[in-house]
Amino acid sequence: MTPGLVWGMLPEKLSIADRFKLAADAGFRTVEGYTTEDEKTAEEIKKAAESSQIRITSVMNEAHWKYPLSSADPEVVKKSMDGMKISLRNAKLWGADAVLLVPAVVNAEIRYQDAWTRSQKHIRELIPLAKELKVIIAVEEVWNKFLLSPLEFARYVDEFKSPWVRAYFDVGNVVIHGFPQDWIRTLGKRIVKVHLKDFKMGKGWNPVTAQFVNLGEGDIDWPAVRAALGEVGYSGVVTAELAGGDLAYLTDVRKRIERLVLGLS
Repeated sequence: MTPGLVWGMLPEKLSIADRFKLAADAGFRTVEGYTTEDEKTAEEIKKAAESSQIRITSVMNEAHWKYPLSSADPEVVKKSMDGMKISLRNAKLWGADAVLLVPAVVNAEIRYQDAWTRSQKHIRELIPLAKELKVIIAVEEVWNKFLLSPLEFARYVDEFKSPWVRAYFDVGNVVIHGFPQDWIRTLGKRIVKVHLKDFKMGKGWNPVTAQFVNLGEGDIDWPAVRAALGEVGYSGVVTAELAGGDLAYLTDVRKRIERLVLGLS
């Protein structure tokens, strides 16, 4: 497995080139990029990554929260689909092999069944482009009141019957619902990418005091997670999705990944 970090962990005050240099100086060789509409900026990102010998391994689509595929409004869905198409093309340009997609949002206006049916319909419409570009649509479980169990997540992915739709598993997001090692074993080979966060439920697992924390400071059983990833044969990138910081902080995050997830001393 290879340690990575998300683009948002690198300080915005730095230039694109300096952000990639900072990632490299902290010992990272992979970064997850964000949706970039401007073609010149996308090209600049590509060149800066190459200069720093950083591989962009995935793209975090940014249109799915504000414009969910589960919406009943065609205009909202169009914006969501457009965002995914841009993200898929970003991935192709940068040499990434997956785009993260939050598939649906369930709320007072959007029923669970509708979220399931609508999102699958629209994702199927994206599969031909994903296949053409050779970029996987990686569905992630988040706090969207959707895909609330590992069995359900596995079924959702399986129903596409396509190698171009797989699972992006976030270790920290599932602590409030269960145990990440259980989800990993259930999802198995469906997992194409992994996000790393830690989560602390607080005394007595009190949701009022629950919060995301740095790796190794929460309730996740990291040896169990490491064992589960090994059992399912996952050997890809493990990408930190944490708060940003300076060189010392990012270097420490990389060392935590190596110790907790890769099992290095």
